[in-house]
Amino acid sequence: MTDAETPSGPADVEELILHLRDLVENARAMPLSASVMVNRDEFAEVLEEALTALPEQVREARWLLKEREEFLEQSRREADRIIEAGRVRAERMVERTEVVREARRAAAAVVEEAEARARQIRHEADDYVDRKLAGFEVVLDRTMQTVQKGRERLHAHVGPSPDDEEAEAALDEAAFFDQDVP
Repeated sequence: MTDAETPSGPADVEELILHLRDLVENARAMPLSASVMVNRDEFAEVLEEALTALPEQVREARWLLKEREEFLEQSRREADRIIEAGRVRAERMVERTEVVREARRAAAAVVEEAEARARQIRHEADDYVDRKLAGFEVVLDRTMQTVQKGRERLHAHVGPSPDDEEAEAALDEAAFFDQDVP
């Protein structure tokens, strides 16, 4: 088990990126240079763990969206059931005019209450999903910043070789990873 793993499983992407930052910040400095010496294998291992965990967090976000839709559909069905129950109740009370008016008022109140509750549930679900996606967005942004800083540092200390330029062009043409592949 690496330092980036917990007893319950792999660490989340943010923890792994923070670990990478610590590796760079705590690395031994090269004399008369701004460069540092980092254990390539350890750095690559932590980076690979972060890249492996990232698609899982994307799947979790998709699952949350699917769960939200199912929750909203269930709320709609419940609202329809409540509305239908109000209609049935109103039809049973058709005996007198006053009873009919009261039934219509009660049905309208039930419908209004059900719609208000459905709106509230939709709003809460939207807020929850938005918070989760915002957190995921922050993690992705931090990941991109860390990778960009690492690449900038690497290119600042080592000029690009013809092989590096060819490899970078090949990487630019290939997809980083495919989220739709399980």
